[in-house]
Amino acid sequence: MLGVSPDGVASHVKFKSRYKLPFTLLVDADHKIAEAYGVWGEKSLFGFKLTGVIRSHFVISSEGKILDAHYDVGAKESAKEALRAIG
Repeated sequence: MLGVSPDGVASHVKFKSRYKLPFTLLVDADHKIAEAYGVWGEKSLFGFKLTGVIRSHFVISSEGKILDAHYDVGAKESAKEALRAIG
């Protein structure tokens, strides 16, 4: 199992620890993976438009089939939903 984010390694370590995630988090610094999954784009933050990751999660089987997908979710909810989906 893997998680992917454009955030750096230090951020991943903190996030993984906070939510007790049982999988590796990968750095997508050039956001190529996010673009491929359609989750890099325009979003609103405190009324401002900016480009970045639209927080989402995908649970993908070892055969490459998407088993679960949620878009525009909060960090805490996304972690819980992903863990529930793989549970």
